Amino acid sequence: MSTLKIVTAQEAVSHVNSGQRIFLQGAAMTPNTLINSLCDRYRELSDVEMFQIHTEGDAPYTTSPYNEAFTTNTCFVGGNVRNSVNSGFGAYIPIFLSEIHLLFRKNILPIDVAFIQVSPPDHHGYCSLGVSVDITLPAIQTAKMVIAQINPNVPRTHGDGIIHSSKIDFAVEVNEAIHSHSLTTPTEVELQIGKHIAALVEDGATLQMGIGGIPNVVLSNLMNHKRLGIHTEMFSDGILPLVEAGVITGEDKEVKTGKIVTTFALGSQKLYDFVNDNPLVHFKEAAYTNDTAIIRRNPKVTAINSAIEIDLTGQVCADTIGKYQYSGVGGQMDFIRGASLSEGGKAIIAMPSVTNKGISKIVPYLKEGAGVTTTRAHVHYIATEYGIVNLYGKNLKQRAKALISIAHPDHREQLEKETFERLYKPV
Repeated sequence: MSTLKIVTAQEAVSHVNSGQRIFLQGAAMTPNTLINSLCDRYRELSDVEMFQIHTEGDAPYTTSPYNEAFTTNTCFVGGNVRNSVNSGFGAYIPIFLSEIHLLFRKNILPIDVAFIQVSPPDHHGYCSLGVSVDITLPAIQTAKMVIAQINPNVPRTHGDGIIHSSKIDFAVEVNEAIHSHSLTTPTEVELQIGKHIAALVEDGATLQMGIGGIPNVVLSNLMNHKRLGIHTEMFSDGILPLVEAGVITGEDKEVKTGKIVTTFALGSQKLYDFVNDNPLVHFKEAAYTNDTAIIRRNPKVTAINSAIEIDLTGQVCADTIGKYQYSGVGGQMDFIRGASLSEGGKAIIAMPSVTNKGISKIVPYLKEGAGVTTTRAHVHYIATEYGIVNLYGKNLKQRAKALISIAHPDHREQLEKETFERLYKPV
């Protein structure tokens, strides 16, 4: 039985007070109606912290005049908050996705109010968190108040992403499409990288991949594979043809055999229709999906992640451009380590050899101020359009030689000179 207290958005956000910390559910489930209504109150509020990972849509609280009342504290820097974080109005917390829940559960960053978006309650009174369970589940479990958008377009997903209506203090009814992303046409470089990586994937492997051109090309090259499984942080439309063709069965997985395990999904309406009331897909909180001890139990975990630049010793920078905070640590290290420890696992970092401006992404030194996302002690496979190398067990000189072999030809000679200066001259 539902016990929802339905109010207007204006009434719901009237319960937010100055000095409070507000959690925002993210990705496709971002509750923009509540966010916008709260921003309308900026003249009467002060020192309200908006806590989030990646959100979709506009983030008005990061811009003037709203940022006079609101500050942003984020564990991931997407395009809608990037200017705020790098201009000093917002702040970024470097932390593994697998550990963000501890900020709530250990009362390090207690949540006063959680803004979420859920499905209408079923006849038992349970609402679904839809396609974004991630850190939302621990946030609502620990928040002092929960305010929800009730939206019939939210898919009802299986797994742990449920909340009884009695736990929702105030509910606002909306009827609008949740955020979606359409597949992009891969570039020639992405096609080459994807083919290289697909050749590393074995039958019976458990896959982790993100969103974007390279993961989708990898998936499109796996139609002749067998018994693939999915245990991932997120997935998009690229898996759908493989599920339909019977390539993804999950029968070799040790953790939730036969199930597709994820913490969030972001894609097209077709994807959302696929996960709606589908017992094949289990949405778990990020503390579960990204737990290295759980990931490693699956066989042949093949993790595919990206980078902004990699130095000649194998240090991977994936979240900054020098001092500029571009994204976040996210779950890269969770899965790099989990795949490395999995029996037959493969941890892969994939990137084009050069930027859109032709600058080499394999560099002698990381830019000043750059963050190291994956250390050189953790790195294994590196892929560009020119091939794949495995740095595991290689010394610094051998690593440099291997990385130069997959750098863009226009930059190899200079990289060889820099290698000599860095690694062969006495200090």
